[in-house]
Amino acid sequence: MVHCRYCGVLLLAATGLLLAGCSSTPSPPTPRAGWVPPPLVKAKPVPQPPAPEVDQNIVDAYAHYAQGLIYDMNDQPELAQEEMSKAALADPSNTDLVLDLSHRYLQERQPEKALEILIRASALPEASGKLFARLAMVYASLGKDPQAVEAAQTSIKRSPDSLEGYRMLYFIHLQRGRPKEALKILNQAAHEPGTTAEFDVELAELFAALERQAPSEKAVITTNALATLQHALDQNPTAPQLRLRMADAYGLLGDTTNAAQIYVQLQDALTEMPAALATVHEKLARIYLAGQNYAKASEQLEAIVQEDPVNPAAYLLLGKLADEQKKLQQAADYFEKAVLLNDKLKEAYYDLAQVQINLNQPQTALATLEKARAKFSAEFVTEVLVALAYEKQKDYTNAVSHFNLAEGIAKTNEPERLTSDFYFDQGAAYERAGAFEQAEQLFEKSLSLDPNSPEALNYLGYMLADRGVKLEKARDLIEKAVRLEPKSPAYLDSLGWVLYKLNRPQEALPQLQKAIELSEEPDPTLYDHLGDIYASLKQTDKAREAWNKSLALDPNELVRKKLGAAGGKASP
Repeated sequence: MVHCRYCGVLLLAATGLLLAGCSSTPSPPTPRAGWVPPPLVKAKPVPQPPAPEVDQNIVDAYAHYAQGLIYDMNDQPELAQEEMSKAALADPSNTDLVLDLSHRYLQERQPEKALEILIRASALPEASGKLFARLAMVYASLGKDPQAVEAAQTSIKRSPDSLEGYRMLYFIHLQRGRPKEALKILNQAAHEPGTTAEFDVELAELFAALERQAPSEKAVITTNALATLQHALDQNPTAPQLRLRMADAYGLLGDTTNAAQIYVQLQDALTEMPAALATVHEKLARIYLAGQNYAKASEQLEAIVQEDPVNPAAYLLLGKLADEQKKLQQAADYFEKAVLLNDKLKEAYYDLAQVQINLNQPQTALATLEKARAKFSAEFVTEVLVALAYEKQKDYTNAVSHFNLAEGIAKTNEPERLTSDFYFDQGAAYERAGAFEQAEQLFEKSLSLDPNSPEALNYLGYMLADRGVKLEKARDLIEKAVRLEPKSPAYLDSLGWVLYKLNRPQEALPQLQKAIELSEEPDPTLYDHLGDIYASLKQTDKAREAWNKSLALDPNELVRKKLGAAGGKASP
């Protein structure tokens, strides 16, 4: 039921009744023979202390509480709660009872009843900060912001070493769309002297949550949160669960160095807590994976599967490790095992489909994604991967359709997903589908989000150059891409190609020659372009030689026709 500060009194009273019921009046002694009674002496009256005044409210509270216990034992919770409420109203100084009842009323969506008992309790001079924090919560739930703010501020004054009042003010501002005001409250809490490590860690967690709500304040939030965590760390807390939360907070704030250090230290302390230890191994593996420290990541994953060989999260991470090392088939096997062990592991479906696409198995990937859609409904990631699988099949119409579905989902639910990379991929699908104007618009949108993306600059520039339109714009775009990555064979090829389209073959030639020189493997497109440039310069022999090299790598019919028109034939 609830905390009973009356139980001792009730038990004592009951014990007294039992003892009274067991006693009896003793018989007077029989007088001896010849006994003469002593003369009567009038005894002096002994002064008695005045009887204590009975507080009727306390008596009523005892009675209601006792009746509530009886109802509770008889499985009559509504009547029990009604009696407990009467007890709290009769004796509002019982803080534990008031807090428990107000919590129950809030859960039952009866904030007015919670407010009634909290107002009486908070009116007492000794009312705690915890009571005022709960009162602030009730006022906020009723939409009474001024009263909620006042109650939360009183909570802070009465219990400055408790985070409850700060937390309530933080949530009030956040729920009303005032993240900067919420940040001020957290900063105020961070400057409170003499706080405990638990206070600091919880405060850092609130900072981390605010970072997602107020991205424009990220730098300030991160700095203050890390300073708060450092204060907690300086106190050297030993409780494993608190240290685990501290490491998690460091991870949320992007400080994986401190997070990893605490996780490593925790491994010995958690040997008797296998579930928590497995979580630490998993988090360390993710940190090492992100940092491309594959050896240490492997150590953590091996520790997990040794203790728990059917752990789906371990196989998920093993798959990610294999994927990072370009061991695609091994990665697919691990992801399939993760799905088999836990068919609700959404991330495993998506990772498996991505690997299947990279293995040039688009039809298999589509089947995997269909299973994911059936379990988790249509999501942004699902539709993007479906689009990429259709692209692999050269079905650009369906690819465009699913990119558009993904965009619609993101606009409604996750606008932050609509990044420069997304619009680049969507633009590429439109370009391959032959919708060049829409593609150009999407590449422009990609560049508006990331003006220094060499890949987007080059793709748009090459697309315009290849079509022979907006050539000056195309050259500007490609030249910027080359400035950003001067040793990229693809970008140098694009620059040579746009110069060729601008009828400047003499300037185009060295760009193609440099592109071929920097290429790790022979590229048929580069030799095809080189052949066109030599032909434009009337160097027919060199043009035929370049086209022959292109045909040796890729028997393209258009190149074969150009070679034949120049009086040459493909080399055997």
